[in-house]
Amino acid sequence: MLWGLIMKIAFVEIQNFRKLKSVRIDFSEKTTLFVGANNSGKTTAMVALRRFLKYPNKLDLQDFTICSWRDIDKIGQLWESSTEAPKDLTEWSKFLPSIDIWLNVEMNEIHYVSHLIPTLDWNGGFLGVRLRLEPKDIESLYSEYWKHREHVKKVNPDEKFLLWPKNLKEFLDKKFNTEFGVRSYLLDPSKRIDDPKNGFAKPQKLPDDVEPIKGDPFSGLIRIDEINAQRGFSDANTDRGSSSSEVAEGKLSEQLRSYYEKHLDPSEIPEGKDLDALEAVYKAQQAFDEKLKNCFEEAITEVENLGYPGINDPTLIISTRLKPMDGLNHPSALQYKLLDNSGDKKLSDLCLPEQYNGLGYQNLISMVFQLMSFRDAWMQVGKAEKKLATESNEASFLSPLHLVLIEEPEAHLHVQVQQVFIRKAYDILRQHNDLGDKKHFTTQLIVSTHSSHIAHECDFEHLRYFRRIPAVNAQSIPTSTVINLSTVFGKKSDDTAKDETIRFVARYLKSAHCDLFFADAAIFIEGSAERMLIPHFIRSKFPSLNQRYLTLLEVGGSHSHRFLPLIESLGLTTLIITDIDSVKNTKSTPIKRNDGQVTSNTTLKDWIPKKNTIDELLNLLELEKIKKDEDHNFSVRVSYQIPIKVKLDESAGEVEILARTFEDALVYENIDTFKALDGNGLIKKIRKALKPQKTPDDLTRVMFKALEKADKAEFALELLCLKEPETLKVPTYIQEGLEWLQSELCPKEQLAPNNKLSEAKNKPIETEANNES
Repeated sequence: MLWGLIMKIAFVEIQNFRKLKSVRIDFSEKTTLFVGANNSGKTTAMVALRRFLKYPNKLDLQDFTICSWRDIDKIGQLWESSTEAPKDLTEWSKFLPSIDIWLNVEMNEIHYVSHLIPTLDWNGGFLGVRLRLEPKDIESLYSEYWKHREHVKKVNPDEKFLLWPKNLKEFLDKKFNTEFGVRSYLLDPSKRIDDPKNGFAKPQKLPDDVEPIKGDPFSGLIRIDEINAQRGFSDANTDRGSSSSEVAEGKLSEQLRSYYEKHLDPSEIPEGKDLDALEAVYKAQQAFDEKLKNCFEEAITEVENLGYPGINDPTLIISTRLKPMDGLNHPSALQYKLLDNSGDKKLSDLCLPEQYNGLGYQNLISMVFQLMSFRDAWMQVGKAEKKLATESNEASFLSPLHLVLIEEPEAHLHVQVQQVFIRKAYDILRQHNDLGDKKHFTTQLIVSTHSSHIAHECDFEHLRYFRRIPAVNAQSIPTSTVINLSTVFGKKSDDTAKDETIRFVARYLKSAHCDLFFADAAIFIEGSAERMLIPHFIRSKFPSLNQRYLTLLEVGGSHSHRFLPLIESLGLTTLIITDIDSVKNTKSTPIKRNDGQVTSNTTLKDWIPKKNTIDELLNLLELEKIKKDEDHNFSVRVSYQIPIKVKLDESAGEVEILARTFEDALVYENIDTFKALDGNGLIKKIRKALKPQKTPDDLTRVMFKALEKADKAEFALELLCLKEPETLKVPTYIQEGLEWLQSELCPKEQLAPNNKLSEAKNKPIETEANNES
């Protein structure tokens, strides 16, 4: 199938809608997945699509970006001091919520979009339409507001107490639906469509004299269906109200009845194949009528003995009217049959009501059933086509494009079920003789999710990452940008090394996890010992940091740098905890100053701080370990072993000692603890190494040999068995790194009590934020 030859939505650009100030969202040809941390704008994007395209009457003032409210009040202040009504929307245009829908259409599909072609020069390709929420009549709005404000000033000239409306925003809170509506404008595909810069879109500017187009521009062109996040299934263990509407909310049987009524009901526009069913209902109705006649015979006779009916009065008879729909219109229409392998026929028909099945299965069955219903309603399966033809007295017309929105399909679903659903959802929407791989009609599925397991099942080029942009001052608000990950995991380049890096990162995330796309920050760690112990350090010693969503990736210093393109694309604050890895003449060696040693750690050499010699790394200032990305407004910090002062002998003073790995750094910071540990294996070797009185060089040499071929995972496990991790002192280089990360993620919160860094070390680097946010 050649997807490029059929109509599709290429991308949308959303402006001034809630926290989406100006973003572009590229749509994949089949499934597009919205991912990102909590409160990053995924739901906002889904709401914008839903309201502009399907429910424009539900748009309200709360859909404006919050910082626009100040602009609205400024306009109100200007209007109060002016006696002349505005003539156009110039002063409003910069903050009106809007969505641009860009279609990619071939010339052979021109009959679908003739009303959207802006010039006769168009020869296939992009077509754009802007849907904008704006005042219906700017002069009328001015007049109404001015009149109400003048009345307030007259009644309460000093405004010692507040009367409605105190400003234009408060006026619109009450009058919004009367004064505002959505209008459509054609965009010019011949003008350059700028690519987003740093995640911020550059939508096309409308000419001052542009006129809106009449009607719904996508009527008959795009069919939109949705499954929202609040599916409200009933649970046998949940107390619910007694009203019928409450009981019925979210029941699968309601969906089953709706599907039956639309597509299968034999009593609606009957065909030859429906006659058997209708005949069966008719015979059942006759038998039931006869039964009722016999049952009511005595009662009717008793009434007749009272003189009724008279000579001219009608005779009483009992008659029923059964409909096929009645068989499904009861609380037990949908049940679950229990499987019994005992051979007892009495147990083989045991069934439970639908609400007694798990919420996960209810959710899965419901979503699959809804997708089938969306598809069949679009394709007008069964009775649907004839009903539409009867109601309109003409042949029905199928929209060429079907857009389906699903919010958070993972609700109540186990991991494996989540993965199966996202793999099969698109196929369900195409399971029809006129769909499948045929190119007459297009289906595009948009899914927003918090599930790393769902993200894991999709190719990364189909992911759209929503990134939070924090407020930079008291006058700004947090916003979001959208990153198209196909630019990271997309087409091959001419750079073989770059392609290999992309391939490695994609394979790593597929084999490990996709938590990276939902985290507040990432921590790259060196090995298994860090992976086991660092979460304990965070939990016990960094309570504020522990409340954030962090993802730990065990990749090692030789591979962390491969994630540079991805981290830069995501703009994700990242801490790299790695080893200094000293070598001399390409051979690993105990660390020592002024010995001509270099590092073998590729991350330190090629990413940050881009230093090669051990002496340079040991003498590096704190700020030189931080890389601030000014364009994307995020930071990356590296933490590796640094010189520390310890007492090797109680009778002597402190001496400088140099650690090479996490394990020996942990030992040096907890010498007294390890001297007393009664463990085996590596712990036993360490205990023996610490007992004799040694110089720092002697100790580092012995520790190097002990750790050279040691099982470090076993070391961490044994340490966890023998000692509470909370009692261990965190190695200083890790302590400093975690304090920096905490200051980045929790800038307004007090750092942990054990913070030993100076205020200067912990102060985030001040940068000038992107003005567009």
